[in-house]
Amino acid sequence: MENIPDYKRIYTDLINERFPEKKEAFAAILSKKDFSILDVIICSSILSGKEDEAAFTFNQKHRSFDRKSILEILNYQKNKNYNNAELARHFKLSRNTIARWKKKFL
Repeated sequence: MENIPDYKRIYTDLINERFPEKKEAFAAILSKKDFSILDVIICSSILSGKEDEAAFTFNQKHRSFDRKSILEILNYQKNKNYNNAELARHFKLSRNTIARWKKKFL
């Protein structure tokens, strides 16, 4: 089995301990059975709000996506009729990354 962190448990504990006032904002996301990378991105953006530039740069450099997440992002693009630039802005990715994923996975 893959060594994937239990993000649902991590965010549940984090919200309960440090952000109890935001429980209602996370109710729908944390009630899901399957917790995807997109859910992690949503939770992270809700919690962080505004980050400083150094933390943002560090986090961007250390992001990774599995095949399921990439296909979910590309499917999101298809459903919303986004072009590569719009999708890249939405998920804070590079347009080149999107193009590379499309070549590799579609």
